[in-house]
Amino acid sequence: MTDELLVVRAQLGERGALAELVNRWRLPVWTYVRRMLDAERADDVAQEVWLAVVRGLPRLREPARFAPWLFTIARRSVTDRLRSQYTDRPEALAEADAPVEDPVEALADRARLLDALAALPVAEREILVLFYLEDLPVADCAQICGVPVGTVKSRLNRARRLLRVHLERTAGDE
Repeated sequence: MTDELLVVRAQLGERGALAELVNRWRLPVWTYVRRMLDAERADDVAQEVWLAVVRGLPRLREPARFAPWLFTIARRSVTDRLRSQYTDRPEALAEADAPVEDPVEALADRARLLDALAALPVAEREILVLFYLEDLPVADCAQICGVPVGTVKSRLNRARRLLRVHLERTAGDE
């Protein structure tokens, strides 16, 4: 069953369709949020995202555009959390932007990549996560970020370049 059909059925009040949507998109949303925030805040923000989805789903006019709409909500939630962090505790931000160590991860390359991703500026990190990790097309990334397609392409180029430089620099430190 397509997302579009599930959205329409959920809009008509079918709880099973909503549960299927949540089940289908729970992990991609959490992964996106987790890539943008630390694990503790990612859980809270992911819950906020799903609460907003449940509240806003009846007003979604283009059910076929569910995924970009969902990631737009996730992006806003992440942005709101980062914004409040900037204004409330500026010293905590530096700590939050530091690479997050995950003791479960056994692969050194994966850890290096996550560290490098976390070291990128938020705009570049976000576009890499949406494009490469969430596998969204450039047009959807543009819609989610609220920028033109050309800006997405520019950010992708800059992000790849920054990531490469960071990885080369850290490889030289080892």
